[in-house]
Amino acid sequence: MGRKEESVQLPNLEVKVPAFFRCPISLDVMRSPVSLCTGVTYDRASIQQWLDFGNKTCPATMQSLPSTDFVPNLTLRRLINLWSATAASNAAAPTARRPPAANILGDLSTSCDPIPLLSGLADFFIDADNHESEKNELVGGGGCAAIVNSVLVRNVGRIDILEAAARVLALILGADWIEESNRRMAASSLIADLNASVPALISLLKEGKTMESRVESARVLGAVLSSSDQESKASIADKSDLIPELIRLIGEEKMDRSAMDAGLECLDAIFGIRRARLRMVREGIVPAAVKVLMAEASVAPASTAEKALRLLEGASGIAEGRSAICQASEECLGAVLHRMMKVGREGMEAAMTVLWNVCQRFQDRRAMEAVTADAGGMTKILLLMQSNCSPAVRQMSGDLLKIFRVNSKSSLAAYDTKTTHIMPF
Repeated sequence: MGRKEESVQLPNLEVKVPAFFRCPISLDVMRSPVSLCTGVTYDRASIQQWLDFGNKTCPATMQSLPSTDFVPNLTLRRLINLWSATAASNAAAPTARRPPAANILGDLSTSCDPIPLLSGLADFFIDADNHESEKNELVGGGGCAAIVNSVLVRNVGRIDILEAAARVLALILGADWIEESNRRMAASSLIADLNASVPALISLLKEGKTMESRVESARVLGAVLSSSDQESKASIADKSDLIPELIRLIGEEKMDRSAMDAGLECLDAIFGIRRARLRMVREGIVPAAVKVLMAEASVAPASTAEKALRLLEGASGIAEGRSAICQASEECLGAVLHRMMKVGREGMEAAMTVLWNVCQRFQDRRAMEAVTADAGGMTKILLLMQSNCSPAVRQMSGDLLKIFRVNSKSSLAAYDTKTTHIMPF
């Protein structure tokens, strides 16, 4: 028997729920709608659980998923929020009240033991039963981030307090529910006091007792960097322990997806600064990026691998970076070729730039030998050349193929296809 149309019961009012507000998996109204690459939208918790069980298909269409990444459906979320607010206002509305966590903010500034208060704030933001409008009101109208940041900078020597404060800031800055204006306001409160907030976060990144707290510190730093201008980014990048600690985070012996993502996000935000690139190379970004590229796709998905390839691209543009790549050319360029066709266009083009820089522009013998020794290397370069890449990358591909004197009987013997391809020369 088919499921009947349901309604939500509010005081003195019955409200019909639009069908497209319901998650196709749970059939409940979505709290955090996200869309898969198939275009179907689900509630985040439901689709994450589906993927965590090892499923590789879209539940609604059963199509195979080339990517398990999903993006927030902000338009649908706004519609659901508007519908919820309208439905509530049409009911017998209770007296307007402050968000239940608002009183905490008033106590934070003077408390000798802010940890319980910070934990209460975190619980408020995590609780799905608290409406997004209340959370945004607390962040925007209550100046939550500025108050939490003041606690952060006053307690640099107290790792336990730093962990509790960073958790709240990470929830605010990384949440799907936060309105963009409030996100910018929250980031601005940290940017306004960079010389105090950034050292506190780096201290936690370095000395955090758990991987989770170190990741949260990196996420907050990433949000600050993404909201900063070039001058502020350069100032942050110059902090002595930042780059080595970020590289340590992504190169941990026990690889952690969230740690790699958070660390790479920060490094990606500052790799456009030349002196930062040089420090990254000296601190070991090349072997760390190679480790990411060689990880299983479940640990380092395409989006993560693309960030690692962009960092190698930046390293290949400076002498010390090229030296580091070529000294471990077999491992490094093997990793680049391994992931080159398993990422998006931006990642493929970054990979090609790395190969071109070391093999064509600077003609390093070790690099050229490593590429020719790779069984499928030439085939991948040819496939990339024949893909929808940019003219510049197509030219780079042609340059490399000429260097290695590719012909269909030798290097491309393993390339079996019924499609007719035009050889570049």
